[in-house]
Amino acid sequence: MGHASAALPVIDLASPDIGAATKSIRQALVDYGFFYVINHGIDDALMKSVYAESASFFQQPMEEKMALHKNSSHRGYIPPDFEGFEADAGGKGDLLECFHIGSGVDGDSKNPVNQWPPAERFPYWKETMKSYYQCAMGTSKRILSLIALSLDLDAEFFKPDGSETILRPIHYSGRAIESKHGSDHGANAHTDYGMLTLLSTDGTPGLQICRDKDGRPQLWEDVHHIDGALVVNIGDLLERWTNNVYRSTLHRVLMVGKERYSVAFFVWPSPDMMVTCIESCCSEANPPRYPPIRSDEYLEQRLTSTYKYK
Repeated sequence: MGHASAALPVIDLASPDIGAATKSIRQALVDYGFFYVINHGIDDALMKSVYAESASFFQQPMEEKMALHKNSSHRGYIPPDFEGFEADAGGKGDLLECFHIGSGVDGDSKNPVNQWPPAERFPYWKETMKSYYQCAMGTSKRILSLIALSLDLDAEFFKPDGSETILRPIHYSGRAIESKHGSDHGANAHTDYGMLTLLSTDGTPGLQICRDKDGRPQLWEDVHHIDGALVVNIGDLLERWTNNVYRSTLHRVLMVGKERYSVAFFVWPSPDMMVTCIESCCSEANPPRYPPIRSDEYLEQRLTSTYKYK
């Protein structure tokens, strides 16, 4: 493909040198908006189980999957060619299928909106996904505490508790699914719109980032797989919160003629949190660019624009 490789920083979450980790994260988020984490605390055996359960679900016939088609809370199965509208791509959808599992996985939610495949055919799916959700949330909190410290905030500043955090197993078929517009992209170029994204992949290449959103032509860099590492990036909400000091970076997945599985975890702050310019990110020379907004209002705005039709 001839693309350059992104030399993303690698952050060791087990490092006792918090100062160095904080400094590395700051540099990563100013320069790339992406980094790797190692020693992230998610067990390899659990990771393998998540991939096995995910594959068994996506390998079903379409009518079986559509029985769990996403509900009004955007939980459940999302078929290919639906999401990821690029303004300049003629409304092309993404050639991926995925499944959304959200907060309330513990069953303590008064409004249990998650959907689950039938237990008689998928006896371990729910437990596996719940375990992964909880572990990924623990990892996210550790990363968010380093991000908070890098912004001169209290380590507990970004509270994802009670938020609309989504676990999303993803499957790219690897072949061009017939699409109205045709596309070699598994996922069109987009930025994430939340606070933080954790990504695990099965090692199949395809993920690319573009550091200069407005540059023409766009320059894309390959993000290589590192065994045992997760890829982490921030979303538009954190870019806004930091007054554009930290970058929410454009990324996409290219089809490489090979089936690909990945697992994304999209982290949001608590719904009632006010997103107001962080003090260390604004000054007389760099005044706040955005008005304050409640986290849930921002999410609602973004969801409405992403799901243009049901």
